[in-house]
Formats: sequence, structure tokens, C-alpha cells
Amino acid sequence: MTPEPSTPIALRCRGLVKRYADVVAVAGLDLEVRRGECFGLLGPNGAGKTTTIEILEGLTDPDGGEVEVLGQSWATAGDELRERLGISLQETQLQEKLTVGEIVNLFASFYRESRDPDVVLARLSLEEKKNARVGKLSGGQKQRLAVACALVGNPDVLFLDEPTTGLDPQSRLQLWEQVVEFREQGGTILLTTHYMDEAERLCDRVAIVDRGKVIALGTPADLIGALHAANVVEVQTEPELDPEALRRLPGVVEVHRRGPNWSLAVGSLTESVPPLLASVERAGFRLSHLSTHQATLEDLFVSLTGRELRDA
Repeated sequence: MTPEPSTPIALRCRGLVKRYADVVAVAGLDLEVRRGECFGLLGPNGAGKTTTIEILEGLTDPDGGEVEVLGQSWATAGDELRERLGISLQETQLQEKLTVGEIVNLFASFYRESRDPDVVLARLSLEEKKNARVGKLSGGQKQRLAVACALVGNPDVLFLDEPTTGLDPQSRLQLWEQVVEFREQGGTILLTTHYMDEAERLCDRVAIVDRGKVIALGTPADLIGALHAANVVEVQTEPELDPEALRRLPGVVEVHRRGPNWSLAVGSLTESVPPLLASVERAGFRLSHLSTHQATLEDLFVSLTGRELRDA
């Protein structure tokens, strides 16, 4: 259940700005994450997601704007806030000669009210690797270990930056279960991901970020609904169909280029696909690709920017 708008705010930033030389990574970004929600931060590489998270985590100082974490600021309550946060970075470098058990016990020792390390390892299916050295783990196992280190401190807020990159499907589902359980126990999560199914399944609300600013904010269902199209048709023909002709087809809401294909946002497949096929046949063109799928957050981003979420 999505927290009510009146729920206290866990994370807030206003007018956030961060520059690296001549590059503006974050350009006046405003954001609020309510306590007890899983909030997704989505956008292409270079959009400012990781920089924003690092500022909220207290790892990077902003060049402008205000930041509030659990009602406090890093300037006045840094030590207290570090006790209440769990952080899994996009890339985590751990001492490879230590064992998995030693690493998690070390992280647990940093906190006064940590969780049982053995329980955390079991929840992330790492109990059999407890005595294995970190350097011998697979990439997916190292990723799960990083999340275990973030959870063992029993945090109020959990930061997960691309947590399932490189995980096999089973490990990915196990991590999803931990995210859901953490949230059900009252925890707050700020998540970045390139996997739209992950955001749609886990997040109560999402913000789509592009060029250092929030360009869309809401629940996944509401944002997808903003397309006014339940489905997307991707088509490629030789020679190419005229995009203006595609826009005139029944039920077509929007038409965008998507790689080699034209992407058509449509209300009904049965209304739009038969006329599309008929127009291809009338033109005497060859149909080289046709696929359909339900509208996603990725489609919304393409509609807003004309680019893919995975674009650099």
C-alpha cells in the first residue's frame, strides 16, 4: 500500500545542484520520499541519479540546494544519520581475502542495533558461502553480499543503486523479496534501476530523471496511464513507412523512432494492428519486424524525451 501524502518525509531535497567542472550533473532537482515507501529513481546513464543518491547518503556535498534526511541535516546530525542508513552502491569493493562471514560481521560491528549476520546471509542465500573468501565469489554473489552489508545494520532507510545488475533470475527474485519484506516492516527504500519490470513491481512511486531534473513523478500505473495508450506496437518495413501515415492509423496516440523500428502507442491492438498490416500490404512493402507489448515506464520515457532509458 502506498503511504498517504500526509506520511512524514524520509528524504527531501530542494533545488539540488551539483557540478563537475563544466558538467551540471544535478540541475535544481526537487524530490520527496515518504517514510515507508519504496521510491524508484529512473533515468538514462548520466541523468544525475547516482549523484543525487550520493548527496542524500552524505557521500557528496552539493553545490546548491537543501537536503534533509529523516528530518535532519548532514551538517548537524551526520553521526546519527549514518547509524540509520543502509547503502548498497552501484559498485562495492570489499576486501577479497576476508570471508563472507567476516565481512558481514565487520559491517554489523559498526552499528549499535545490528541484525543477526547469519540471518541476513540466509535471507540472501549466502549461508553456504559464509566461509568462502570474497575474491572467490561470482559477480552476482558479490552483489548480494553488498546488499547484505547494507541490511545488517538494521537501517531505517535503504539506498539501493542498481542492486540487481548482473544477478541471475533466481537471485533477482530473492532480492526483490528482501526489498518487499524490508518495506513491509516499515523501512524506506530509494532504488535506482534500469529494469522497468523491477520498478513497476517494487516501487510505490517513481521519479523519472533526465539531465539532472525530474521530468515525471507518480505511481508506475499513473505514469504509464499518462501515455493514454495501453499498448505499444513496434514495426519495421522495407522500405520504411511514412511516420505521418502511421500517425493517421486508427487508435494511434503517438509515433516515435525506437532503434530501427517505429514505435506506435495505441489504445487497442485490435483497432490498430489490422489497419497497419493492411497499409503495409497496400504499399507493397516487406514487413521485417512486428511486435507488441503492454505500455511500460520505458515507453513513457521515450514519449517524453525521444530516447531510451538505457541511452548514455
